[in-house]
Amino acid sequence: MPNSVSNSIYEALAGIRLIDPHTHINPYTPASTTLADLLGYHYYTELAHSSGMPKSQIEQEGIPPDELVRRLVLNLSPIENTAQYRWLIEICRRFFDFDGDRLDASNWESVYAAAEQKMNLADWSQSVLDQSNVESVFLTNDFDDTLDGFDTDTYIPCLRTDDLVFHLAKSETQQRLQECSQIDLDGSLTSLRAALEQRFEHFVSRGARACAISLPPSFEPTPVADGRAKTALNEILRRGLSADPSNQAAVSRHVFWTLAELCDQFGIPFDLMIGVNRGVYADGVYQGQDLYDSRVSLIQYRELFNAFPDLKFPVSVLASVTNQELVSYAWIFPNVITNGHWWYSNTPSFIARDAAARLEAVPCTKQIGYYSDAYKLEFIWPKFDMYRRVLSNILADHFVTGSQWSEERAIELGRRVLRDNVESIFPKPKSTDQTLSDDLQNHRTTTDETWVESEPSTDTVASSFETVRTGDPPAESFENLDPLPNEDEIQAVDLDDVELRGGNAAITDNETLAADVDLEPLDVGNLTDDTDDEGAEKIRMLRGNGSFEADEESLQVKPDPLTGELRFPDPSKKDETSLPAEETDLDEFDTLEDESIQ
Repeated sequence: MPNSVSNSIYEALAGIRLIDPHTHINPYTPASTTLADLLGYHYYTELAHSSGMPKSQIEQEGIPPDELVRRLVLNLSPIENTAQYRWLIEICRRFFDFDGDRLDASNWESVYAAAEQKMNLADWSQSVLDQSNVESVFLTNDFDDTLDGFDTDTYIPCLRTDDLVFHLAKSETQQRLQECSQIDLDGSLTSLRAALEQRFEHFVSRGARACAISLPPSFEPTPVADGRAKTALNEILRRGLSADPSNQAAVSRHVFWTLAELCDQFGIPFDLMIGVNRGVYADGVYQGQDLYDSRVSLIQYRELFNAFPDLKFPVSVLASVTNQELVSYAWIFPNVITNGHWWYSNTPSFIARDAAARLEAVPCTKQIGYYSDAYKLEFIWPKFDMYRRVLSNILADHFVTGSQWSEERAIELGRRVLRDNVESIFPKPKSTDQTLSDDLQNHRTTTDETWVESEPSTDTVASSFETVRTGDPPAESFENLDPLPNEDEIQAVDLDDVELRGGNAAITDNETLAADVDLEPLDVGNLTDDTDDEGAEKIRMLRGNGSFEADEESLQVKPDPLTGELRFPDPSKKDETSLPAEETDLDEFDTLEDESIQ
């Protein structure tokens, strides 16, 4: 494989402005404030701890940031061989003008000072995005996040639902859900769904493009019968964490399935991160306690994938050993999408094997190449750059050299998995005004003589209307149509309130209208006098209370004396359960019975 081909592809891929589809960035402090924010990343603390640094030296309460950096730097030499250490050096080189290849006791203080000076700049976050060639990043937002105070075009909300699925038995989770949704959980499944639906409305209206969850190996998402779910929900609302584990599990499955239904309803992907066991190493540092489990299998999700064929499921697996199964599911299921290289699979050797397998077997439109999973913006560049270099080698080796593709074609495939698929799989929600404008355009029919406009279906407008008008449409833009105009706005439109039409032409003269008027009035009898007119059928008022009620006089039904079921009387039977003789019409009963059978 010629290195020049790989380098040429890499340079082209490095020029693509990225959308990072999964991070843990805090939009209020997206970039680092000191070097401690970078070295405090769990990759460094857990590797330092694993190589012998006591946990107490890392997590000592109240430790100053510069002292934490000093302690960690002195313990980093055992991890200089790792991909994570390379990220750190590349960050220092790219952002802090560092020209060395090792951070140690001789230079860490100067790097710390240079970093602090850069990080104190008012536009540091945007500078990092620009230097990293990143347009926007997806966030990980708690379900009760207000999503206020930040640019949702750059920092894209994503609804994270772990607490809702696995921790609803906690009283604080219940309280948070009730407070943010303004819906009381009264024990009914209706109230729970309404609260969850309100959260989707809140997130989608503020630009959220996905719902996401991290799932343990043991979880199997299957629907729960309503009766079983209601029983379980009532117990966890009463007893909280003391509720029977089987009831907590039933609520978890019910909430998860409801979330899938709401993702389908609101048209946003359900991002599944499968396979993490929490707290395996109980004495590990913060975020350094979790591991994967090879017992996980995507067969546990077969019912979910089959039940929601139109819902996109971007799937991340924690371990490379599960990658072949993910490739196979994405190969078969139209709604399963391979997503990134997560956590313990996020090193060059695993990425090279897993990415090559995906590119060889999965449709190119169903692959999200990479996400950073970063907690600070500075980490996006070195992580993506690691992936770009691996991807460039695969494209050069497997496609240019192996399949005789042109470099341009290989670069186009790289662009698709790096950027284009993120936009197509996680499309930007349309604004209310834009949705209305687009739907109006789709419903518009223009001819030489007649212009017809039908208002589209939209959640923002309660009813539909039809306007029919000869000639050209009004000059005013329908994109800014006000469903509740004031009197001045109505007058400014200068349109008739009502327009009568006959066939394809408007009725514009009184003579045409008069010709169609029936001059013979309808005889409805005396509506104000209870006295019966001789020879006239009495007009009886219809029931208007909006409910069904047995009415022997008008509906001709009687309750069955044994079952209470309302039935038409059998004219062949003359007993005490039959209608009074004066109200019985055998021909009418025969007609009614025939109609009821039909």
